[in-house]
Amino acid sequence: MKDDKIYVLLGAGGHAKVVLSLHQAAGLKLVGVCDPKLVSAGALTWQGNDVLGGDEALAVLDPTQTRLLNGIGIMPNQDLRGRLQAHWEARGFIFPVCVHPTAWVAPDAVLGSGVQVMAGAVIQPGCTIGAGTIINTRACVDHDSKIGKQVHIAPGATLCGDVTIGDGAFIGAGATVVNGREIGARAFIAAGAVQVDDAGENERSFGLYTLRKRVSQ
Repeated sequence: MKDDKIYVLLGAGGHAKVVLSLHQAAGLKLVGVCDPKLVSAGALTWQGNDVLGGDEALAVLDPTQTRLLNGIGIMPNQDLRGRLQAHWEARGFIFPVCVHPTAWVAPDAVLGSGVQVMAGAVIQPGCTIGAGTIINTRACVDHDSKIGKQVHIAPGATLCGDVTIGDGAFIGAGATVVNGREIGARAFIAAGAVQVDDAGENERSFGLYTLRKRVSQ
């Protein structure tokens, strides 16, 4: 990630704190933070960084010299993160790939713009990760998996290899998706679920496979 560009963090919530921590671990320094709520509250600093303002602060920056860090998280059925990235990319700004120094990413893995790989996460060979996707703390994406845009693989989740995840899907904390499954766009897999079947677009799955098995015995 090291270069001579300036970095600006968008957002000031919980996910933004994690992105800031990643950025600091990589040895880079922010110019400041942009968040309308901080401006409304009259805040001058956030987490030791200057508050630059809202969107108007970005409008005066040179897109060729500025890199934006997306501090907006991904929650089910919410697309603020994706819309924010699309808005500023259309104006020439770049969202860099961010990989925590303690994460491991296979050399042949392909990561789209704005992908964030958090501390302790693993991305194995043959994987493709779409733009804006979050591979959160200690999540594991095993071999040959294909993940769409603006997907959240939450902390501790595991994709067991050759898994396909559609755009905007949400894989909850500690969930496991077994080998070869396909999870549709905007699907929701609950925290702790064991997903042994495919899930369609917009489907919500709570990993009741074990319960169904017990009932049938």
